[in-house]
Amino acid sequence: MAYTHLLFEAEQGVARIALNRPEVLNSFNRAMARELCEALASVANDEALRAVLLTGAGRGFCAGQDLAEASPRPDGSLPDLGDFVREGYNPIIRAIRTLEKPVVCAVNGVAAGAGANLALACDIVLASRDASFIQSFAKIGVIPDSGGTFILPRIVGLQRATALTMLAEKITAEQALEWGMVYRVVEPGGLAEAALATATYLATQPTRGLGLIKRAFNRSLGIDLEAQLDYEEELQREAGRTADYAEGVRAFLEKRKPRFQGR
Repeated sequence: MAYTHLLFEAEQGVARIALNRPEVLNSFNRAMARELCEALASVANDEALRAVLLTGAGRGFCAGQDLAEASPRPDGSLPDLGDFVREGYNPIIRAIRTLEKPVVCAVNGVAAGAGANLALACDIVLASRDASFIQSFAKIGVIPDSGGTFILPRIVGLQRATALTMLAEKITAEQALEWGMVYRVVEPGGLAEAALATATYLATQPTRGLGLIKRAFNRSLGIDLEAQLDYEEELQREAGRTADYAEGVRAFLEKRKPRFQGR
């Protein structure tokens, strides 16, 4: 499928998706949001694709909403920002979190507003040392969206999340690493290679099992320990019926490298 605002490549089981509006630091308009949803849906439906690598084209990852599309109208009336959230950002975050394949994010520059929360919604986040993160919503009088009010306090704690969003202070990649927002910080010249290596490795692993891990973590965010223990039992039973589980055990017993097929 051809995209106008994305770069999409598939190789070695990895779908490489780059937000591609570099002239505006890959800020979202409605068209790019729709295309990203379509791309994620195509990955979900393609058994040959077993991991996603998401990044940004040019010098930024994503600057959030393109305010040129969400500004007050000439007659003074205001756009319904809830429509932007419902039609654009919510479907993207749901698609990432429910995609039962690992999503690696390579933050190659500024990640602001919805762009910062898009990164946090991914499974494994690598950041360039010169990347930065900013919850910029308060600067224009709005709240964090794209799952920000849900995910951010669970990563950094309520106090830090409140300060980050109310003060709208930019933080460095190193600070994001210290606070658990990213998994690894990489020198700028090595980010693309490191992120691709991570995604390519994940594409060789037991995809069904990784998907069940993600499903379990998603569920854990909204239930208590007793219910989660029961859910782990249910998912473990499902994992134990996969071909990759059988292959993993055989490989262990035969002292060889497993050949997972993602089934």
